[in-house]
Amino acid sequence: MATHTTRTARTALAAAIALGLTGGAVTACSSAPPTTGATTAGPSSTSSPSSPPAATVATTSAVTTSETGATTRTPPATSSRPTTPTSAPPTSAPGRPTGTATVLRTLATGIDVPWGLARLPDGTVLVSARDTYQISRLDVAAGRLTRVGTVPGVVSNVAQQGEAGLLGIAVSPAFTRDRLVYAYYSTSGDNRIAAIPWDQSAPTGRQLGTPRVLVRGIPHNVHHNGGRIAFGPDGYLYATTGEAQQPSLAQDKGSLGGKILRMTTAGRPAPGNPFDTLVWSYGHRNVQGIAWDAAGRLWASEFGDHSEDELNLIRPGRNYGWPQTEGRTSRAGVTGPVAQWGPPEDSPSGIAIARGTVWMAALRGQRLWRIPLDGSATAAAPQDLLVGRYGRLRSVLAVGADTLLVTTSNRDGRQSPGAGDDRILLVRVT
Repeated sequence: MATHTTRTARTALAAAIALGLTGGAVTACSSAPPTTGATTAGPSSTSSPSSPPAATVATTSAVTTSETGATTRTPPATSSRPTTPTSAPPTSAPGRPTGTATVLRTLATGIDVPWGLARLPDGTVLVSARDTYQISRLDVAAGRLTRVGTVPGVVSNVAQQGEAGLLGIAVSPAFTRDRLVYAYYSTSGDNRIAAIPWDQSAPTGRQLGTPRVLVRGIPHNVHHNGGRIAFGPDGYLYATTGEAQQPSLAQDKGSLGGKILRMTTAGRPAPGNPFDTLVWSYGHRNVQGIAWDAAGRLWASEFGDHSEDELNLIRPGRNYGWPQTEGRTSRAGVTGPVAQWGPPEDSPSGIAIARGTVWMAALRGQRLWRIPLDGSATAAAPQDLLVGRYGRLRSVLAVGADTLLVTTSNRDGRQSPGAGDDRILLVRVT
């Protein structure tokens, strides 16, 4: 599964990664001018967390699939604050108006839809494979992928061109003590979040223990299953969910569908949640990427329907409008996006933040979007890079000050994969 490197290549790669971790400057050669397909949203309406608007929406099954654009048919909080939260600095430097993305090399090939990426304390990276339910460990410097284990009970619907399976993964903030990995995955009837013990002393490929389910009953369907999870700078676990092709769920604060959730490591509502439930924000169609900037602001990428995909700045208790609105809006009580795109140019999945810039993978758009930030707004027009060179792009993870991992998603049932798909790319950005 993993690619092989020569001793010289490994040495050069390790040096490149070390340079990225220290923020050293390099010359990158892949760039593109800002395109007219992406736009930056103006001021948007916002809602008060205590008085969101009521929604009266009929449940419908005729919606646009999130990745292609083609039309198809909890208990109170009792847990305490995490013992090892991290804190973010109060400000963040704006991103440069334009920049570049250079693929340094392919680190691994032959993976069956690499969906989730999570960094371990030693700098290696866990990778989840959506349709084989496997978690592997990537040695970035060596370009070596080693199987950790298979998550039991996962069900993929790739045969239906679906989006379910083993999705996001996260590493416990206390991993060196508790050895826990968190996973978001699909069963035949729901989506779940579980904590999974990892025994590194067990034989290769059998190091995962029995999952302890923290949250079950997240709405599930062929499409719109959400699935990204990550620990925030506050030490709590955040998860994104889709509305499972039932748009009315997004406005139903009693449903886990169409939301961003925030929870303790026991799966209970985190202290400070706006509705005293797991719900952090609502009115989402299918959020696929989350990341925090240096000032601790949460950003999220979201699949639109027929017209606009979105990059949103997430604030607790806010209503992001689906299904009443999509893209920019002046509707009272709804928070609009910071930037938006047409689905043919985007269909966004994972995001990462590096160099004051959001880096967003595009599935249908087959490109890497560069969106420079200046506080809570964009610093310049979004710029698309790597257009059409590697096919559908799924996940992005910052592994250094100017170094990303980017995964392809050409075996996900949407198109015929090429030789070596799917792969993990090491990318230098400026």
